[in-house]
Amino acid sequence: MTSPDPKPILAAGCVLWRPPPSGHGIEIALVHRPKWDDWSHPKGKRKRGESAEACALREVLEETGQHCELGARLPTVHYPVDGRPKEVVYWAARALGGAFVPGHEIDRLLWLPPAAARTRLTRPRDRELLDALLATAAPPGRQPDDAS
Repeated sequence: MTSPDPKPILAAGCVLWRPPPSGHGIEIALVHRPKWDDWSHPKGKRKRGESAEACALREVLEETGQHCELGARLPTVHYPVDGRPKEVVYWAARALGGAFVPGHEIDRLLWLPPAAARTRLTRPRDRELLDALLATAAPPGRQPDDAS
């Protein structure tokens, strides 16, 4: 007899962006997780009864110190974690302000132009999310060369 498929781990996150101080283009927030020594977009597991939207907002605030406004829905990402499927729902999100405080889960936050963010991201799936953000019309002030 085959055991039933394990329930997926449900999570949510954002590709967080802001207009840079120069006012030209956008900057992307990347978080560093020392446990994995990787650079990624802010995300995390949903709490029981929590909507994906509420989870995304909470995780961005916890990991970056930024309040944000959800924008366009981005692709949902699926991958295995310790033999269980994980499903992460993403949104584009505009940073509204806040202050980063390093912690044990996230020790660094970088704001980078899209091309530099693409280079810094550890996983291809995160680069695909950046591409999806850049393909949306959501970020105002975006210049055609921002995706390069």
